[in-house]
Amino acid sequence: MADPSIDDSQLGRLAVDSKLLTLKELHDCLAEQKNLAKEGKRVSLSEAMLRCGFVTRSQLQRLGAEMEDSIARKAQQIPGFQILGKLGQGAMATVFKARQLSLDRIVAIKVLPKKLGENSEFVERFYREGRAAARLNHNNIVQAIDVGEASGYHYFVMEYIDGKTVYDDLAAGKIYKESEALDIIIQIAKALEHAAERGFVHRDVKPKNIMLTRHGVAKLADMGLARETGDLKAAMAEAGRAYGTPYYISPEQIRGEVNIDFRADIYSLGATFYHMVTGKLPFEGSTPAAVMHKHLKEPLVPPDHIVPSLSTGVGEVIERMMAKKPEDRYASIRDLLTDLEAIARGEPPLQARKKYDAHLLEGLAESAEPVEEKPAVQQSSEPKPLVVPVVWVVVLAALLGVSLIVNIILAVL
Repeated sequence: MADPSIDDSQLGRLAVDSKLLTLKELHDCLAEQKNLAKEGKRVSLSEAMLRCGFVTRSQLQRLGAEMEDSIARKAQQIPGFQILGKLGQGAMATVFKARQLSLDRIVAIKVLPKKLGENSEFVERFYREGRAAARLNHNNIVQAIDVGEASGYHYFVMEYIDGKTVYDDLAAGKIYKESEALDIIIQIAKALEHAAERGFVHRDVKPKNIMLTRHGVAKLADMGLARETGDLKAAMAEAGRAYGTPYYISPEQIRGEVNIDFRADIYSLGATFYHMVTGKLPFEGSTPAAVMHKHLKEPLVPPDHIVPSLSTGVGEVIERMMAKKPEDRYASIRDLLTDLEAIARGEPPLQARKKYDAHLLEGLAESAEPVEEKPAVQQSSEPKPLVVPVVWVVVLAALLGVSLIVNIILAVL
């Protein structure tokens, strides 16, 4: 069957030109696609064509191959590069493996489909991705090389990664060992710290955008949704719209808030971490809207409740990363890295526990309701003093003492 991410308009035109469909049958397929979308079932045009019974799977496969050949032929016309083959295809672009002739090195070239190339908003976003990546220089971020346009096709040249993605492992049913997942998450957290220091928020951290080299280096890819935190004009233009991937998106991105910062990336990295060590998505649903509603409202099932062998520290850190409110997450990516690196050394995550201790004491203080003392002789007209029960004073003092002793011991160790 044709790739479901292949541009629908191109597929429709090619099907009509190849006389597999009449124009009326194409319109019927498009109507079926819209009706399914209203029911919350998003399907590609190729799937709608199959449902209507106008084409067979083998015919769609041939159409898909013809479209890919067409894109590859156009990509061959990018000056200075020799296309060696297709690496993959997404909803926004096709990625090719190529040789940069001037330096005799292998690179990856992302090519925007012709239809999207005619949309100024998509073109601007495409070039913004290139500019954002060019301003970041870090071993754990895929390097940008060049952007341009040739034969009506916009392209973005980047570092070629000879390896796989975290998504590839998860799709194959792999559940990462705690130590292996920690190593990858620490590397990506360092990449996000570098981006945050330069004023960028990625906004689409997920397993598909974490590439793994054959030497175990993790690299953050795809700056397509990246935005400068100080770019108020772009923020206002996107206000009220959710940008991100439903399974890993932060609550504030779902709400389309203007002030999105590094804490949104911490949430998405936490959701990715959760998926890696449990083999399950943090939240699932029948539609993207249902999944996002759970991100907003539903409590997270602690990861160590799913995989009891996980350390308590990993559970604490993930829950802190995925707090619903940004202010309840880590105050900086450096604080997150401090906890992640501590767990990797077999030590407790002190940053996460400080927040937990503070919440615990606040809860105890709020639960200590004032008690009215009975007068010894005659009721006075003056207001009665509020007295906290002695037992709560003792409890609070004991908890504070234990917390202080534990922190001193941990600091010495």
